[in-house]
Amino acid sequence: MDIFTTFDIAASALKAQRTRLNTISSNLANAETTSTPEGGPYKKKSVVFQSEPVSFQGHLTNSLNNQAEGVKVTKIIEDNTPPQKIYNPSHPDADETGYVAMPNVNVLKETVDMMSATRSYEANTTIIKSAKRMAMKALEIGR
Repeated sequence: MDIFTTFDIAASALKAQRTRLNTISSNLANAETTSTPEGGPYKKKSVVFQSEPVSFQGHLTNSLNNQAEGVKVTKIIEDNTPPQKIYNPSHPDADETGYVAMPNVNVLKETVDMMSATRSYEANTTIIKSAKRMAMKALEIGR
């Protein structure tokens, strides 16, 4: 594996984690949204990652073509857990019994997920910096 492959793999992970952070930010921003254009409260969204498994022949071909295998976002799914019902008869979206359907977003879990995504993002930027330093040292040795 050459240095550019390392950059490609880390870059794909950075892109995937950026999508994850944006999705988490959307969840946190809509944690109190009780009415959406689709109807009902906001539904939590989650990102699904996928790595592409490669056979030996596929790996050999990719190595010869200098193509990296990384991570990619395959889809963003909605969580279908039922909304939490909170009694608030003065809320504009309350039903006839006075209950409001709140989004299925747990702010604490989303915050933890955001911290995890941030750490993963930082780890991949460290990988890129380390690979860059190694390349610079190799160039210095070659002088």
